[in-house]
Amino acid sequence: MRTLAVRYPNARVPAVHDVDLTIEAGEFTVLLGPSGCGKSTLLRTINRLVEPTAGTVLIDGVDARARDPVELRRGIGYVIQAVGLFPHYTVAENVGVVPRLLGWPKPQIGARVDELLRLIRLEPATYRNRKPRELSGGEAQRVGVARALAARPRVLLMDEPFAAVDAIVRASLQDEIARVHRELRTTVVFVTHDVDEALRLADRIVVMNAGRVVQTGPPDEILEHPADAFVRELVGVDPQTRRLVLERPLIER
Repeated sequence: MRTLAVRYPNARVPAVHDVDLTIEAGEFTVLLGPSGCGKSTLLRTINRLVEPTAGTVLIDGVDARARDPVELRRGIGYVIQAVGLFPHYTVAENVGVVPRLLGWPKPQIGARVDELLRLIRLEPATYRNRKPRELSGGEAQRVGVARALAARPRVLLMDEPFAAVDAIVRASLQDEIARVHRELRTTVVFVTHDVDEALRLADRIVVMNAGRVVQTGPPDEILEHPADAFVRELVGVDPQTRRLVLERPLIER
């Protein structure tokens, strides 16, 4: 992202202001900040759900605006809080949506669906033919992640995906997405306002405030060397207490 800015019509101030940011391939980057700080807007410039007012988004060195937006989005996974599963489709049909749009052969789609269900630890024989109404909140989010990964995207965008589930399910889902990232090494850009979630998941945290990036760095650097009073207040408690989150092992199942 080069000098990226987004200003919505009739807004007094930009939603995103002069952001320069590089996200490395295979990195798990967390955009962290309070509501209204611009983190979700910044995320959506990557898949062109939001068009920048100024500046450039380059993906593998290519300006995103040079790509057809529909084709671009089919190559970028996207997971949101509301999940958005098609209610009349089965789990298998939901997971296979993008491969079908891309014209994959049916046997290849079926094999990919089963592969992904196993990856997210939902037994294909049990879950393949279920409808979304037959899933728990955590299971539905897992299916949403599988759907986003179906076409083997190099980039996965996640916009507060676990905010609507309870704390126990959220911790389990955090473990799952961390494990999936370790196995696939997909580039992940993850939005959250939850400091503990950011500390647990991130290779690198990008802290935002009022549309600007105020600090970037690995979790321990954000804890030990906050850039300003805002970051210090965001992190909140004593850094040593927060460090316990970093040291907590991922749940292995």
